[in-house]
Amino acid sequence: MNTHTAEPQNAMLVEMARRFELQYTLTRGGPAPTLAQRRHALDRLRCMLVTHQAAFTKAISEDFGNRSVDETRMLEVGLLMAAACNARKNLHRWIKPRRRHVDIAFQPARAWVRYEPLGVIGIIAPWNYPLFLSLGPLIDVLAAGNRAMIKPSELTPRLSGLLAQTIAETFDETEVTVINGGPQIAEAFSGLPFDHLIFTGSTTVGRKVMQAAAASLTPVTLELGGKSPAVLCEDFDITRAAGSIAFGKFLNAGQTCIAPDYVLVPEHKVEAFAQAVIAHVGKSYPTFADNDDYTSIISQRHYARLVAAIDEARAEGATVLALPGDRGARKIAPTVVINAPADGVLMREEIFGPVLPVIGYETIGEALAFINGRDRPLALYAFSKNDDMLERILDGAISGGVTLNGTLLHAGQDGMAFGGVGSSGTGGYHGYDGFLRFSHARSVLKIGFVSVFEKLGPPWGTLARRLSTILEWRSNR
Repeated sequence: MNTHTAEPQNAMLVEMARRFELQYTLTRGGPAPTLAQRRHALDRLRCMLVTHQAAFTKAISEDFGNRSVDETRMLEVGLLMAAACNARKNLHRWIKPRRRHVDIAFQPARAWVRYEPLGVIGIIAPWNYPLFLSLGPLIDVLAAGNRAMIKPSELTPRLSGLLAQTIAETFDETEVTVINGGPQIAEAFSGLPFDHLIFTGSTTVGRKVMQAAAASLTPVTLELGGKSPAVLCEDFDITRAAGSIAFGKFLNAGQTCIAPDYVLVPEHKVEAFAQAVIAHVGKSYPTFADNDDYTSIISQRHYARLVAAIDEARAEGATVLALPGDRGARKIAPTVVINAPADGVLMREEIFGPVLPVIGYETIGEALAFINGRDRPLALYAFSKNDDMLERILDGAISGGVTLNGTLLHAGQDGMAFGGVGSSGTGGYHGYDGFLRFSHARSVLKIGFVSVFEKLGPPWGTLARRLSTILEWRSNR
């Protein structure tokens, strides 16, 4: 390693450890933040978003090469504002202890569950929605009364630097702090003995994060990805489905963890569906190389990978449909691929770009078997007017979350947990579920004027044996 690079990196490692120790020590003494203090933290975060919205959108666009300002405002800033408002509005109900039933054999007594802060939460955010996936978990973390350290992606240096600056202006470093740096910093960050660690990113890196966290028994929430399928049923309008799937796929140029990764279409409708998608994107993006509404690919490496995957499919005999125009500024035209090779990159790996394979099927059973032959995806989309058919698809294929007759929108609901299953992730958050995720549900039992069990013995006698007989009888009823 270059000495000039190593010195600031080593300094950041020392600084990261210092900030962690500061936060960790404060969580081991003193009361949990009050309702008023938590609301104030959420208010400060919301004020930060309002004040710096233009700067955030500009930084993100510059990091991408071009990113639609409206996409950033809608999908990052807007969703964050809504989440912060939802948490603030409902927090007084979330933090109340919940009464629990006490069996008659243990009476007199009272039982309840307290929701307490876990302590210091680590947040590792990716580059594709760098603001939302840094601050979205933070909203739930603050609502639950925790302190937080955020590690943004090194692939969005402008946004990451701005986030460090604005967080430092908004919060004391003992409340929330941002740690910037490359892979070595990220590796060290994931090895800190956090009270909980949330990582959003690829499955490959997620495995490494989980392994690093295991050394200190740090519990993890992993929001990963995978090949999220869309299933178009025979009875659903092709044009409507094409518009919805195109919206979900080509937003942010396909660089969305829950974007439809491929579409299963009745065999005789494959060509018509593919043409309908191209027709729709032609209206959405009349041009793309110089279109501010169309996002660039984040880096040259990712761009080259996508171009090579398309070229591979074409060379293997796939039909490739795309809007006309030159590739430029790391932009790839919305592309539909029919009959992509089964062993090619497009069908083997998560695409994470504006390329949509379309696959024909004969029966819905065949379509479900195709999905189940792969790892469980983060999202599933199904299009049908028949509720029984939608129920069959839900029963027949497991995924992290689902939008029926649409795409993406389940992830924007603060009333439902967002998360994966299997290789697409573990654990969920958002809203109340996020509050629970980052809280310790502490069980408390308060004994009444007498403890019957303590009176029974030892030495164990006739009364204890009779009570055991009653308990066994009740359990077998």
